[in-house]
Amino acid sequence: MITQDDFRLNPNPPTMVPSDMTPQEAFTTADKTELIAEAFATDDESVLAGVWECAPCREEIEAYPVHEMMTLISGALTLTHPDGRAEHFKAGDTFFIAKGSPVVWEITERLRKYYMITT
Repeated sequence: MITQDDFRLNPNPPTMVPSDMTPQEAFTTADKTELIAEAFATDDESVLAGVWECAPCREEIEAYPVHEMMTLISGALTLTHPDGRAEHFKAGDTFFIAKGSPVVWEITERLRKYYMITT
């Protein structure tokens, strides 16, 4: 983990480790790969930043667990809101999800993103 005050996020970190934020039953292909490279965390982990990668999956999230801003490095994602409105995101897109938001999160192409999370 980086402990300095400022740094550059690497889109291809030299080391990514397995992550388990996605339930196994949410994956929509035989590939169930999920990786993370944490670049920054406050002592209390109330702020986190890094790179996350995940195979295609689909989750109905009743209340998004954190405030998160993300930029897609590669892949594609569709977010569907309770009113049925679907937003499609691809590499280069930056967006924010507020804590508590209900959303259907569907990775349609293997996704890699920068993230910054606050709790």
